[in-house]
Amino acid sequence: MPKNKNGKQKMSRRKFLKTASGAVAVGLLAKHAPRAKASATKSQSLGPGQVEIKLNVNGKDRVLKVEPRVTLVEALRERLGLTGTKRTCDHGECGACTVLLDGRAVCSCMTLAVNAQGKKIITIEGLAQGKLLARLQKAFVQHGAMQCGFCTSGMIMSLQALLDQHPKATSAQIRTAIAGNYCRCGALPNILKAANAVARA
Repeated sequence: MPKNKNGKQKMSRRKFLKTASGAVAVGLLAKHAPRAKASATKSQSLGPGQVEIKLNVNGKDRVLKVEPRVTLVEALRERLGLTGTKRTCDHGECGACTVLLDGRAVCSCMTLAVNAQGKKIITIEGLAQGKLLARLQKAFVQHGAMQCGFCTSGMIMSLQALLDQHPKATSAQIRTAIAGNYCRCGALPNILKAANAVARA
């Protein structure tokens, strides 16, 4: 190693950087170690057996026991009998299982039931008041915005989330809202008409 004019060995630039970066890394680990330890202590593991959960669905609290791996669409359809929410692709690609979670449209096949606790869940069944359909549901009927029906509830829920936030939504906003909802029957033109009719009312 080269020496300076005082006869002491010089530290190379590479060695200096390695030494400095090592010291910084040790400092960061020491700083965050207590926080990481505290987080690990607070977290609780669920399962593998059934756990009791409480879901607020369409304004009512429902208590049920599910395994932690059960998705929200499974809990709604198979445990609570709310079959209006369709289980189709199971990959979050078609949008047929869309429900509202605290007012936001989400794919219930990609949401664990345990993670929906403490949130307000609205399904297609929750939009109607008894036998009185919601405005968007009526518009779908009036404009013939359905054929096979598999995409219908998901389309309505995605549009409902939009219209709740933007009652006078534009055609562009309507198209964007249902960009994640897939229809194979060719009903999209009538779906757009129905949504625009509600937004312009």
